[in-house]
Amino acid sequence: MNQSIIELFEEAIRRHVSDIYLLPRQKDYVISFYQATKFKLYKKVTTDQARQIINFLKFKSDMSISERRRPQLGSWSYSYQNTKIFCRFSSVGTFLDQESLVIRLIYHNISASDGYFFQKQFQQISAACKKRGLVLFSGPMGSGKTTSMYTFAQQLTDKLVMTIEDPVEIYEPRFLQLQVNDKADMSYEKLLVAALRLHPDVFLIGEIRNEQTAAIAIKAALSGHLVLSTVHAQNVYGVFLRLLNLGVSQYDLEQTVQLVSYQRLIETTSQGPKVLFDILPLDGLSWNEIRQKKRGEMTDEWNKKLVQCVKERKITVQTQEKYSCG
Repeated sequence: MNQSIIELFEEAIRRHVSDIYLLPRQKDYVISFYQATKFKLYKKVTTDQARQIINFLKFKSDMSISERRRPQLGSWSYSYQNTKIFCRFSSVGTFLDQESLVIRLIYHNISASDGYFFQKQFQQISAACKKRGLVLFSGPMGSGKTTSMYTFAQQLTDKLVMTIEDPVEIYEPRFLQLQVNDKADMSYEKLLVAALRLHPDVFLIGEIRNEQTAAIAIKAALSGHLVLSTVHAQNVYGVFLRLLNLGVSQYDLEQTVQLVSYQRLIETTSQGPKVLFDILPLDGLSWNEIRQKKRGEMTDEWNKKLVQCVKERKITVQTQEKYSCG
């Protein structure tokens, strides 16, 4: 492997970045790291150097090297200090025939003490995952939703776990993992219907993205399965409203939802970033409150946790202010 590629991945992993960007400019390429909602320049390289890096990574991830215009997806795992870091690749060409590549780094096997600010939050979600029903994760891109889902699912050692993703982001040999493939007529909906016939104990669904996926996820939860999935929303209250918009009834949500979480990967004053959760169990919460909070508000507990992090010198006051609205 080219030494420059090794140095690129080693540095990115050491900094715990979520994404590596190789983007074309007029006469060269820039390689940037995306970490904690910020882009940070790693270095500039020549167009020839960038193409060598891109072609090598496309080869490793089973992407077509000759195709430089159409969007492509691929995956690969990088070994770092006896740990596998899973990488998801996305490439696309510009109208000037300049190819860009984005690499998502997915870290797994994060312990409750190392990767999360509060162990009680980790334990609360873990307890919900031992019941039947829906446990939902939300948060912006790069906040670690997939890593969190896998972390909690990996604790269910006595259960048959089936994942349905687009694409599979973390290889877990103990799970039965299915990947969406529209060309082969293997959509989220068709894979979910087929998977229900296999009667797994736990479903891990990459994303509830439309009415069909939402309906089947609810059906699985009502039939006695644990379902872990992500929903795009700006806060925990927005998750419920998003599902209502996707045609799920309030009654079905009341019957199935165990817990909803919103998470951010927040920079700390010490080593790497950690996850802070905003958690909302459905018990005892009025639907009026959910509707009233829909405009981007966080729970009161979220800001209390941020204040506690400042007092314990885990984060700075500036970081607290930055994440006060989620």
